[in-house]
This record gives sequence, C-alpha cells and structure tokens, in this order.
Amino acid sequence: MRFEKAFEPAEFARRVMDVKHRMQEAGFDLLICQDPANMGWLTGFDGWSFYTPQAVLVHIEEDWPIWFGREQDAKSAHITTDLPAENVVPFSEPLVHHATKHPFDELCDLVVSRGWSAARIGVDFDAHYYTARAHQHLVNGLPNAAISDNRELVNWARLIKSEAELVYMREAGRIITDTMNNAIARLKPGVRQYEVIADVYHDQITGYDGKYGDYTGLCPLIQVGEGTSTPHLTWSAEPLPETGLIVMELGAARRHYHAPLTRTAHIGPPPDEMKRLADAIVESGDRAMEAMKPGVTCEEVEAIWQTVLKRHGFEKKSRVGYSIGLNYPPDWGERTASLRPGDKTILQAGMCFHFQSGVWLDDFGAAISEPVIVTNGGGKRLCGVARELIII
Repeated sequence: MRFEKAFEPAEFARRVMDVKHRMQEAGFDLLICQDPANMGWLTGFDGWSFYTPQAVLVHIEEDWPIWFGREQDAKSAHITTDLPAENVVPFSEPLVHHATKHPFDELCDLVVSRGWSAARIGVDFDAHYYTARAHQHLVNGLPNAAISDNRELVNWARLIKSEAELVYMREAGRIITDTMNNAIARLKPGVRQYEVIADVYHDQITGYDGKYGDYTGLCPLIQVGEGTSTPHLTWSAEPLPETGLIVMELGAARRHYHAPLTRTAHIGPPPDEMKRLADAIVESGDRAMEAMKPGVTCEEVEAIWQTVLKRHGFEKKSRVGYSIGLNYPPDWGERTASLRPGDKTILQAGMCFHFQSGVWLDDFGAAISEPVIVTNGGGKRLCGVARELIII
C-alpha cells in the first residue's frame, strides 16, 4: 500500500530533537505521549485508533520514538510512519476493554525491558484520551519511576509552525474559504439546518485541485435566532426563518492542520443593535490582528481588542483566541497560548491562532473570527471570506 506521507523524515527528526532539548530542560528522561496530535506530530502516525489506549514514547537517549498501540492498529504505524519495524510495539488484543487488565500493563513491561523503570517520566495529564485508569496502571506498574505532568511539553514544541506545516495551514485556509462561502450561499428561508451542514461536510472533504480535506477536530457548529447567544450548538431539522440571525463556526483540515472560521449572517435587514455589535467585532478584531507581530505578548493583543470593543459599549469575558495547528477530535486548539489577560507568551513568526472574536449577549450573539499566522507585518489571515455582517 502506498501512503502519501505529509512530511519528509528530516522534518520529524528535527521535531524529535527539539523535544529532547525541552525534555532535558524539564528534567525528563522519557515522555509517554497519549495525545493523538502529539503522536502524529512526532512520528506521522495517522489512524482513527485513539479511542483505545496508545502512546508514543520518546527517550532522551534513543534515536527513534516508539509507537505503542493496539495490535490490529500496528500496521497503521508501519504504513504511516518511518519508524523502524522494531519500534512499532503492539499490545495484546485481549487487553482491549478488559475488566481488570489494561494495555498500559504491557506498556510498563516495555519500559522495564528497556531499562527505564526508574526513569523520570513525563505524561500528558491533560490529554483528552489519557484516562484516570490508564494513569493508575502506569503508576502501579512503574513504582520506581518518577511520573509527573509534562505540562504540554510537546504541545508547546508545536506552537511555531515550520514552513512545511504552513503549507498545509494555507491549504486548509483555502478549503474553509470555499466551504464558508458555499454555506453562506445556502442560507435561505426554509432550508433546513442539517441540509446546510451536509453540504459543509461535502466541501470540507472535497477540498480543491485534488487537495482533499481531513475530518476536523470540531464538528460544524450552527446557531439560529436566540441560539446565537451561545456558541457551541450543532444543527437540527429546523428550517431557517424568514428573518433572523445565523452564526456558523466551521473549519477545514488539510493533513490534520486546521483553519477554523466563524461568520454571522442575517436573513433580511438586521436590527441596529446587531449591526452595531458586528461592526464593533470587525473593527476591534482588525486592530488586534494588526498588532499580532513578533515580540508582542498574547495579553497585549487581547488588551487592544478589549479597548476597541469597550469603546463601542461591549465586552468579551472569554479569551479572544488560541493557538491552532495539527489536531484530532474533539478539538482544534493546541491547549497552549491564548489571547487573554495574564498570558505573557511572546508571539513569534509562524505561530498560528484562531482569533475567535465572538461576543454573546443575553438574547443574541455574533462572531466574525479568523485563522491567522503571526508575521512581521501582523496577523496574516488564512481565509478570504468577507469580514462583515452578511445580509441574506
């Protein structure tokens, strides 16, 4: 089987070396990474297998990472990565959903067999698929090891995108531009919400010029009418109204690199208050994105946003943006830098953010967000959809 790998081996070698430097600074001998995005970023592994325990191990003295996962998924690791065959280590199939035993029992056996039983081990405490039971078996199976939270060590290594990664970010931006424009064109009175979203899925995967899209870390979101006062509702069978507000947060993923985008539309002439909120969101977002240059901190960008927004009489209590890139369900955020008060992360060229400029009031809300790359000239938009309240 021929699998088109997303990156050359040298790209993964560079990433692993970077992670080893970070491990040395943090005092770790071994990382056990359960986050599927971290596993993919370190090795290229790609498969829908994260619903069962799996991990990539990085030892500071080893040349290659080790993939550890379900026996029937081991072939996926051979196909999608350049790891040596001996570094693909499957666990026994009977351990899947076993009442008392756990796959990490065999992971512990692997660690002991390598002579790492007393290692300083960092694990992804906050990874979505790292369960309390997995951690319990790891701790019980390695009583002589020092196991602690690696505090998203690999996530932070992913923050600045390489030129090769930015190619996929831009391609995802093109896909979501087409997807969102087509979705907006579909918004008509009487069209059912699920019909709009069905076309979204088609466009997300079809892509353009043979550049197909992957499944996204977050499903398409759509809110209508009073539903726009909260951001994370999905579709229903309800037809779109004769007049009313619609918010859609959609994303596209190219080789699992994500570009999320939100737009707000109104069927018929919008009330003045809705237009005023949308205008404030656009202006404050434009000013903040202009400031997203290397050397500026995340909290300084957020302060610019809030200053302009408050001048218009509005306020956003939640963060205004977060880092994005390679990811898998259930999210497309990297769980690292956020545009909010107190985050003193210094922006560097190549960082990518979802500038999520939604404001949700008691009765309605609006969002006109952008995926952006930090550049010397400010935040460069990845998409080309009009930044305005769209009138249907």
